[in-house]
Amino acid sequence: MNKYTKLGFGILFDAIGYLSYIIPGIGEFTDIVWAPISGWLMTRLYKGKAGKIAGVIAFVEEALPGFDVIPSFTLMWLYTYVFKKQ
Repeated sequence: MNKYTKLGFGILFDAIGYLSYIIPGIGEFTDIVWAPISGWLMTRLYKGKAGKIAGVIAFVEEALPGFDVIPSFTLMWLYTYVFKKQ
């Protein structure tokens, strides 16, 4: 998968995480379902130690109330392809 496809999926997954804000009260329940899926998807997009750490961060970020606004997938893409020194 090329890096721009990963970016597209990352933006999509971040948008799914934001959906919990659309329906007040039900959003917290959807976070319980989305948090483990988010963590798992992160480990599929980014392999190795960095992907595992990002998966845990994505899980925690989605599970905690109020932290859904953090675009964890997009930030991981920026870390991997823009800021990380090869």
